[in-house]
Amino acid sequence: MGIFGRKNDDTATAAGADTATLTGEYTIDPAHTTLGFVARHAMVTNVKGSFQQFEGSLHLDGADPAKSTASLDITMGSITTGSPDRDGHLKSADFFKTDEFPTMTFRSTKAEALGGDDYRITGDLTILGVSKPVTIDLEFNGAAKDPFGNERVGFEGKAEIKRSDWGVTWNAALETGGVLVSDKIKLNFDISAIKNA
Repeated sequence: MGIFGRKNDDTATAAGADTATLTGEYTIDPAHTTLGFVARHAMVTNVKGSFQQFEGSLHLDGADPAKSTASLDITMGSITTGSPDRDGHLKSADFFKTDEFPTMTFRSTKAEALGGDDYRITGDLTILGVSKPVTIDLEFNGAAKDPFGNERVGFEGKAEIKRSDWGVTWNAALETGGVLVSDKIKLNFDISAIKNA
């Protein structure tokens, strides 16, 4: 059973059987990768969003996963939640100040194999010029060669952060008690990466 509560299917297990062959440098494929987040809104519902522009790389060491690394650069102006007005507010000085801080970055500092297809990566997440450590639980979804000859690997990941740790503190009180936007943010990743030639 993986960290997301589902059984690993036979295909993913077979694909990941010889992890030593996965060693190499990879480029994250934006067309097949989702970097998403979820925030509680008005204490009663969830608002989901994602970033549409980003680039990143992975170094995978199949023989010694602790030597693996990850790097990610996200364009903050590409944030989307399905509401242009809300997206504009998120880009403003109340939240991400995208004119002043156009990029959010992640640089890994530690990688761990937890057993089976489960891994954990820790790194520095930088938002608004502030760097704080974040730990991401990952599940390896397998490796495959696509119809175009690309060697691909896939991971699902999740983490929770408090936006106030990075100085993102804007909020509004509700008449019924509570606040408009939760401090806790859930991060969700669905990553496809292509092995460099």
